[in-house]
Amino acid sequence: FFVLGSNVPRMSSGIQIKPKTAVQKSKTSSPLPCSPEPPIKPQPKPSAKLNPKTIDPFGAHSRPPSAFAAIYAKGGIPCRLVHGSVKHRLQWECLPETVAFDPLLVTLAEGLRETKHPYTFVSKEGFKELLMVEGAAEKAIPLLPRLVPALRAALAHSDDEVFGRGLDALVQLSAVVGPSLNDHLKHLLTNLSRRLMDKKFREKITVALQKLEQYGGKVS
Repeated sequence: FFVLGSNVPRMSSGIQIKPKTAVQKSKTSSPLPCSPEPPIKPQPKPSAKLNPKTIDPFGAHSRPPSAFAAIYAKGGIPCRLVHGSVKHRLQWECLPETVAFDPLLVTLAEGLRETKHPYTFVSKEGFKELLMVEGAAEKAIPLLPRLVPALRAALAHSDDEVFGRGLDALVQLSAVVGPSLNDHLKHLLTNLSRRLMDKKFREKITVALQKLEQYGGKVS
C-alpha cells in the first residue's frame, strides 16, 4: 500500500524503502576515464609526406640539414617523388630537356651521398634522367670538373648503398660523355680499387671498369 501525501513508497508493515542515492547509482554505471582521450590526428597522405615543401629539415630534433636536403626542402629541385604502389618515380615540374644542367646536375651528384628517404631516390633517379635527355653530353662535359669530386665523395663513402649509387652514376656519366671523362678517371680509380677487396662489390666493379674502358676508348 502507498501512503498518501508522500513520494516515498512504504510497505504495509511500515518499513520505508529508500531509493538509491546518486552515489549508489554512480557505482552501477560505467566508470569515467581518468583523462579524456586525446583527439586522433588525421594521418597525412603519402603525397604530403613526400612533397618537398612539407619536409622540415630545420626541425628542433633533427640534425643540421645537408646542402642537398636544404635545397630540396626549399623547392630547389624541380621534381618530386611520386609514391607508387609498386615502385617510385619522379614527376618533373617541367620537361627535363628544358632544365639547366648547371647547377642541377652537380646538385644531384652531391645528393648521391644522402642516406635518408626521399633524398636517396631523388638524387639517383634525377641524375639518371637528366643524363638521358637529348644533348646531355654537350651540357654535362663542361661540368665534369665539378661532377667528378661529387662522384669521388660518393665512392669514398662508408655506406654501401651510397657507394653503389656513386658507381652507377659514374657508369651513366661515362656512357654520355665518353672519352671526355678519361682525364678525370685517375681521381676515381683509387676508391674503386679499395672496394675491389670486398667480395660483394668485386663483380660489379669489374663490370663497371669494363664499361669505362668501352666508353672511354683505347686511351682509357
